[in-house]
Amino acid sequence: MKPDELQKLRTVVTENLRVQRDGDAIDYVNVGVALTDACAKQNHVIFARRGCGKTLLLHHSSKNARDGVRIVYLNCEDFKRHSFPNVLIEILSALFRELDANLHGWFGKKARSKQIIGDILKKLADLRRLADNQDEDVKKRVGTEAKRGGELGTKGLETSIKVEASQNKKEEIETTFRIHKEKLRDLDLWLPELKTRIREFFSLSQNVNSIFLQIDDLYHLRRADQAFVVDYIHRLCKDLPLYFKIATLRHASTLYADRDGQPIGAQERHDYQPINIDYTFSDFKKTRLQNWQILVEFGKRVGINEHQLSSLFMGEGFERLVMAGGGVPRDVLSLFLEVLSNVNVADGNRIGKDEVRILSRSNFERHIEELKQDSQDDEQDDLLRGIYAIREFCLEKKTNVFAVQERTMQQSDELRSLINRLMDYRIIHSCASALTHKSQPGTFQVFAIDIGCYAHLRKHHNRFNEVDVSSAEAKERMRSCPILEKSQFDSSFAAAPEEPERLLLAEG
Repeated sequence: MKPDELQKLRTVVTENLRVQRDGDAIDYVNVGVALTDACAKQNHVIFARRGCGKTLLLHHSSKNARDGVRIVYLNCEDFKRHSFPNVLIEILSALFRELDANLHGWFGKKARSKQIIGDILKKLADLRRLADNQDEDVKKRVGTEAKRGGELGTKGLETSIKVEASQNKKEEIETTFRIHKEKLRDLDLWLPELKTRIREFFSLSQNVNSIFLQIDDLYHLRRADQAFVVDYIHRLCKDLPLYFKIATLRHASTLYADRDGQPIGAQERHDYQPINIDYTFSDFKKTRLQNWQILVEFGKRVGINEHQLSSLFMGEGFERLVMAGGGVPRDVLSLFLEVLSNVNVADGNRIGKDEVRILSRSNFERHIEELKQDSQDDEQDDLLRGIYAIREFCLEKKTNVFAVQERTMQQSDELRSLINRLMDYRIIHSCASALTHKSQPGTFQVFAIDIGCYAHLRKHHNRFNEVDVSSAEAKERMRSCPILEKSQFDSSFAAAPEEPERLLLAEG
C-alpha cells in the first residue's frame, strides 16, 4: 500500500473514531436488524458497551427516518451535573427548545403552535425555580434526620461494619426515593395538562405526525435519578405520537425499580423493546466480521479495497486486534491506528500478534481511567479491588479465562453486578453462557480477562496457558477452565491491597 493511501486511511479512521452531532456523515454498518428497529415507531433502549456505535446508530437512524417523523437528540452528558428534579426539567426544556427552534420548518407558521411551545417553556422555567427552593428545604430536613440517626446509633458500635454499611446504603436509597417523590409532585400534577397541549400541538401540524426523542448516554445521570427520569419520559410519551430512543450501558443504568410495591421507570419488553448492538467473544466470528466490515467501509472511502487491507496483517493479526479491543469497534480501530504507527508498512512489515500485544497494555490502562471517570466515587474502590481479585485468580491459575456457575451468578448480586460492570468497562469479556463444564455439573458463564491484564507476561509465555477465543477449539477448552467460586472471590477481594490500581498498572 502506498504511503499516501495509508495516510488517507489513517485520517478517515481518526476523524470518525468518535461520532459528533452535525459532523461528517458516517454510515452505520448494519449487520442485523438494529437500524430497522431504531427507525420504527416504538420505544427502544439501545444497549452496548462504550465504543460499540450507540450514538452512530441514533444519528444514522435519524437520516433514515420516514416521512412525517422528526428527531430530537439530547445527550445526558450535558446534564450530569444537575440535581433532581432539575435534570428532568432541563431535559424537557431541551426537548421543547429544539421544537421551538425548528417550529416553522417542521410545523409551519401557525401562531397557536408558537404560543403552545412558549407556554410550555415558561412553565418549565417556573418549575425550575420552584425545584431550587424545594431542594434547599429538603436538604435541611434530611440533614436533621441524618443527625438524629447518628445520635441514636452510637450504642450499636458492636454491629459489624459490613452490616452497618449495608443498612446505611438502604437508608440512603429510601431517603432518595422519598425526596424524589416530593420534588416530582408539581411535575406530576402538570403532566396531564402538558400532554393535552402536546396533543393540540400535533393536531395543528400537517407535515409532522411523530417525534422520536433520542436520549443518548443515559448512564451519565446519577444512578438514583435514572429510573425517575425514564419514568416521566415514558408517561409523557404514552398515548402520544412521541417515542423515546434511549442509548446507554446496560449494567450502569437503572431503568426500572420497584419501591414499596410501586413501579418506577420503564420495564423491558413491556414498556420498551431492547436493541442490543454489543458484539462479544461468545460469537467471535460475528464480532470479527462486524469490525472487519467497519474497517472495509473506511477503506472504501479513500479508495482502498479489501485485499489491500488484508495485506496489512499477517497470520492472526486482525483476530488478535479484535481480541485486544474486546470486540468494541472504537477500541479495535484505536489500537489499529496505534499499531500502524509502529509498523513500517512501506518496508513490507505487517501487523501480527506481537505488535498488538505490545500495545494492549496501554489500552487496559485507558479502560481503568475510564472506569474512574464514569463510576460513582463510592464504588470505584470496589471495582478496582474486584479487578485485582479476578486478575490474581487468573494469574495464579495461569490462564486468561475463568468460569462462574450460573447459579452463583443468580444468587450473588454482588458478584454478578461486579462482573457486569467490568464487562461494561471492557476489562473482562463475555465468552460463553450456558456452557457445561468437565469437572462439575450445572451450566456456567465463561469470561476472559483483557489481554492488557497479562500482556507483560510474554517472558513467561511457556507458563501461561492462554485460550485463544478466536480459535475453533476455544469453546471446548473453556469447558475445562478454572472455576471461580464465590468463596474464593470473597477471600481474594478481602485480601486485595489498599491501592489496587497501583499494582494493576505495575508492569510486574
